[in-house]
This record gives sequence, C-alpha cells and structure tokens, in this order.
Amino acid sequence: MKKVALYAFNGDPVCFIHVLLNALDMKEKGYDIKLIIEGSAARLVRVLALPEAPLHKLYEKVKEEKLIDCVCKACASKMDSTESAEEQGLPVWGDVNGHPGMAGYREKGYEIITF
Repeated sequence: MKKVALYAFNGDPVCFIHVLLNALDMKEKGYDIKLIIEGSAARLVRVLALPEAPLHKLYEKVKEEKLIDCVCKACASKMDSTESAEEQGLPVWGDVNGHPGMAGYREKGYEIITF
C-alpha cells in the first residue's frame, strides 16, 4: 500500500479544494492517506465547519473518511481555529516547535506532498 502525507499549507479555498479532492481520490484507490492541515489552511478548519461554506460538504466527507491526521497546533492558534478543531474532534498537534514535523511521517514510510 502506498502511504502519502498531504500537507495543506495554502488557506485559499480554491487551492485547498485540491488537497481535499486528492485525499479522497487516493483513499478510493487504496492509498493510506494522512492529511496535515498547516499554515494559513488552519483557518479553513473553522471556516469550512460552517454549513453555508462552499466546500463544507467536501470537507465533511474528508472528515468522515478520517483522513485528517492533525491540525497544526501553532497555526491553529494563530488562525483562531484551535477551539473549532477540538470541537470537530480533530487532533491538534505539533512536535516541531508547535508544528507537525515531516520526519515522523517519513520514518513511517509516507511520501510527503505539499499543497
């Protein structure tokens, strides 16, 4: 099984949709997917939780599939999304100065792709 860690840094919804679509597509094709929400994308955790958000249904599908491995602790704090992430049951984590490090994923055999 191919293992891929998708790091979403870009908080522009037009860009973020691609990480959501690819996470679901790869999962459907048998990949082991870990989605890590970092940088300005951490703001979208709060925004996309709203039912009126344009990507809400797609975001909810990704959550239902349990593809979100974590939300960056430092970035969620900066983007005022920590409380929302916790309310959604998303792990908020950061082993490298508050950010989810890539080395741990590499050590577990994950290919890293950034968005």
